[in-house]
Amino acid sequence: MTKHDKVSAGAASEKDMANALRALAMDAVQKANSGHPGMPMGMADVAAVLFNRFVTIDPSTPNWADRDRFVLSAGHGSMLLYAIHHLVGFADMPMEELKRFRQMGSRTAGHPEYGHADGIETTTGPLGQGVSTAVGMALAERMMAARFGAGLVDHYTYVIAGDGCLQEGISHEAIDLAGHLKLSRLIVMWDDNRISIDGPTSLSTSMDQKMRFRAAGWDVQTVDGHDQDQVAAAIERRRNRRSRR
Repeated sequence: MTKHDKVSAGAASEKDMANALRALAMDAVQKANSGHPGMPMGMADVAAVLFNRFVTIDPSTPNWADRDRFVLSAGHGSMLLYAIHHLVGFADMPMEELKRFRQMGSRTAGHPEYGHADGIETTTGPLGQGVSTAVGMALAERMMAARFGAGLVDHYTYVIAGDGCLQEGISHEAIDLAGHLKLSRLIVMWDDNRISIDGPTSLSTSMDQKMRFRAAGWDVQTVDGHDQDQVAAAIERRRNRRSRR
């Protein structure tokens, strides 16, 4: 499921991968009697496409400097990230760790924390924190590329964010800065499901998020998150349209 290990004929399809992510998330949350299965189930197709076709990482060398960064800003959906790490082959994320989801002393405590498991780029606790940190990562990529050259620094930062992430005030400042600086190697995928733990998002906001991003200078696309070809086309379009530096 890395960029260099794409699905081949006769192997599991991306639909199979997405369904595996859903099943792992559902089973772990059910066993723990704790957690949020909705986001992992809803974004499984997006994650399968992203990690199978685009993300460049090496699970055997998680600290490789020019790896792509992935930030699960919607940290409440942590089983999506843990299940991805299990499927792509991170050595410290065997099935036993998924079964220990949200248990004392496990690597899968929820709201993934930096340092608790390989491949987790940042702690995602308070909503909006992940989006903001990802903007910093994209800015760091831009600055390092300017200093050392694109031959050494040439990676993307991908984010999955939810409604809560975008409602927090810190996300407004970060999104504005990213648009102003034209951080074209930052790609955010928003899980627009219009629901929160309290009910529909209309209870707390009437913000047109797509117009907000456009006003900040972002390229915005709307796709069916369960249509894997649409998802792939949107990511590819963004990658092809980026301004280099």
